[in-house]
Amino acid sequence: MVGIAMERYLVIVFPVWYRCRRTMKTTVVICVMAWALSALHPIAQCFSFIEIKTIDIVFLLFPLPPLIFFLVGTLKALSASISVQADEKRRIVGTLVLVLLIYMLLFLPNTILTVLNKLKVDTSHILVSLSHVFVRLSPLADLVLYIFMKKGAVDKLLASVCCCRMESNDVISVSV
Repeated sequence: MVGIAMERYLVIVFPVWYRCRRTMKTTVVICVMAWALSALHPIAQCFSFIEIKTIDIVFLLFPLPPLIFFLVGTLKALSASISVQADEKRRIVGTLVLVLLIYMLLFLPNTILTVLNKLKVDTSHILVSLSHVFVRLSPLADLVLYIFMKKGAVDKLLASVCCCRMESNDVISVSV
């Protein structure tokens, strides 16, 4: 999710730089770095050179600040941009807001409860079970995110579900 938000941010804020740097090699390097960073967590736990609670808290809460930063930075850049069409702006901002909401609604409760557990704070069994259910809903949220990211998919979905149709001037009209 942070990768999606970062990619949208770079496309909007640094379009020329991103277009020149967007190669297969760069993508592979970024993916390998992400996997190496996630592999660093269990390795650090094996050697335990830093207190485990600190490592867990940092790794669990890491995505939130970048997600917020990328959303705010993209909003600032899009508000100043005149070359991006209004529907494309809505789609980009909608994707970033959806990514942030997915993280905050599905993953953050589990993260907070895990942090409280690491700090030896007693939590309700029901809250822990509920947070695990939210995490298990993430594939469904990924599907919604994928549908939302596809160009024109939301318009087609709205047209088929609620008899709405998009006109050329971006006004939704409901047929009665």
